Amino acid sequence: MIVLGIDPGTRNLGWGVVERRGQRLHHIAHGVIRASATLSLSDRLCLLMSELEEVVGTHRPQVGSVEQIFFHKDPQSAAKLGHARGVVLLCLGRARVTVAEHAPARVKRTLTGSGRAEKEQVAAMVKTILGLDEAIPLDATDALALAITELRLDPRAVLLEAARKKTLRKKMPEHLARAVAAAREKKRR
Repeated sequence: MIVLGIDPGTRNLGWGVVERRGQRLHHIAHGVIRASATLSLSDRLCLLMSELEEVVGTHRPQVGSVEQIFFHKDPQSAAKLGHARGVVLLCLGRARVTVAEHAPARVKRTLTGSGRAEKEQVAAMVKTILGLDEAIPLDATDALALAITELRLDPRAVLLEAARKKTLRKKMPEHLARAVAAAREKKRR
């Protein structure tokens, strides 16, 4: 199962792709889409949409994990964040990618055990979980954290993996499937 985590923003939109293979999580890619502050808001949103469509097309995620909206002290910042989230949701919806939303405190709690963890603590856990040594921009770290959270919390990930394994079993030649079943039965006795 491949999950695209997205940390929305109108100037810096972080994204990270993580795949579950069995019980292991694997880093696929990450990045930050940067839109110049000199661009108008509408031009920034168009740029975000275009770049995000390219990321979705390249990595073909099954699920998009997006940060839930939270209230800022500054209403103008909250409105701009809402615009960026709208672009993200539209892009994922057009690509038929299932959307999951997670509160920032839930992401922090899932990765560090504390809903009040600092960004640096979350970043350190992301690098540890994914086995990364390189420096990662904080916006991309937040996006990877969202993807990890979805893969750790979402029962759909387990169901999709089970369905994949079942499909693989169906492709096994019949004589081999019977031999495997007989060996399992013998082992149970």
